Amino acid sequence: MALFDQIIRGANVVLEHEVRAADLGIRSGKIAAIAASGAMETKTADAVIEARGLFLMAGMIDAHVHLNEPGLEAWEGFRSGSAALAAGGCTAYLDMPLNGIPPTVSVRALQLKMDCANGSSHVDYACWGGLVPGHLDDLAPMSEAGVIGFKAFMSAPGDPSEEAFREVDDETLLEGMKRIAKLGKVLALHAERESIVAKLTKEKLAAGTVSAADYSASRPIAAEVEAVQKALSFARLTGCALHFVHISSSEAVGVIQKAKAEGLDVTLETCPHYLALTDEDLAHMGPVAKCAPPLRSAAEQEALWRAVENGRIDMIASDHSPCDSAMKADTSNLFEAWGGISGAQSTLELMIDEGHLKRGIPLPQLSRMLSAEPARRFGLDAAKGSIRIGADADLVLIDLNAAYRLEREQLLYRHKHSPYVGRTFGCKVRMTISRGKVVYTAESGVTEEADGRFIAASAGAKCK
Repeated sequence: MALFDQIIRGANVVLEHEVRAADLGIRSGKIAAIAASGAMETKTADAVIEARGLFLMAGMIDAHVHLNEPGLEAWEGFRSGSAALAAGGCTAYLDMPLNGIPPTVSVRALQLKMDCANGSSHVDYACWGGLVPGHLDDLAPMSEAGVIGFKAFMSAPGDPSEEAFREVDDETLLEGMKRIAKLGKVLALHAERESIVAKLTKEKLAAGTVSAADYSASRPIAAEVEAVQKALSFARLTGCALHFVHISSSEAVGVIQKAKAEGLDVTLETCPHYLALTDEDLAHMGPVAKCAPPLRSAAEQEALWRAVENGRIDMIASDHSPCDSAMKADTSNLFEAWGGISGAQSTLELMIDEGHLKRGIPLPQLSRMLSAEPARRFGLDAAKGSIRIGADADLVLIDLNAAYRLEREQLLYRHKHSPYVGRTFGCKVRMTISRGKVVYTAESGVTEEADGRFIAASAGAKCK
């Protein structure tokens, strides 16, 4: 009987604080041994992956993904969405409650979602629950059922239908934060102040000014910062742990980091599109690059990169928000087009290309933001998030010398649109391994089997 199920030989292994040439032994889906490069004999394993010249990282954990089952699988379902994630080097993701019918705001809705995911996800997954008006009493049952945390919108999500996800009012937000604090969960927040956004949007529409620049102006940085400040004031009252999603401005980063320094339990993420695209790209590309908060200026982007470099950004998440391509077709009115960027397949490669190859950010630092910190913050770090003995063998092999141009046909999303089509990446994911099983290779694509598992959250994941 072989000592290992698999050996990965000779890779440049990205560990917590260093990159080391090493062999990795995998047994029963776990990392069983790490040894000097060339030390493991091939006869000790049932299979050997030769990885010299490649870099081995912990698989990305994408904390912010919108897969639209149940109800809107025509936009993106678990099978297509998780395939795209696997091709992008992601080995676990956290599904958001928005854009499912019904949205995940009750145990019944959560069960419907998990029924859709079961047997359809190529990699492991967890689920966020929703904090919305009228469902405060559903928070505790959803927590018991294993949601990773809760998500709330401080501005209108954009879908006017009655069954869709709703933004919170102040009373619901404050009471919800009290209850979530008692449950030991984290509240994720879309932070834009609705009163500012609604007023400016109304003015733009009344004037008939509906260009990309007008859309961006209707969602200014001030709306983000004021919402962040309000949420932090509620956190001081309630003791609720907060996580701010898709932060787009350095000013908001500063406000959050100041609160963290004062002792508040708070983290933040930004997204690749804020680091790779600007408002000029929105003007040029149109609806395919529309999101909320909107893309910012080149100067603001550079300030965000400085925050990344200085360790002031906790994590990077895709905010993959797919839709039917027809909903992105109208270029005449940016306010009417659906907002949301399809990008989950490109997040890891974008961050390595832009962050490491072009800016020299060390791979261990990027890996902490892409994998280790999401695992730690949301209670997955007992098994996931880093390369260490005893952890799940959730791994990605990357070639840093394999530049390629992304073409539409390479996208695995149900609807093949993305603002990254036509972009040249300086690196390429060669293989993705989930719990010791190869789920994607650049040569063969994603495997037919979809063996991803639901990850029930552990209570009390707290910020250090």
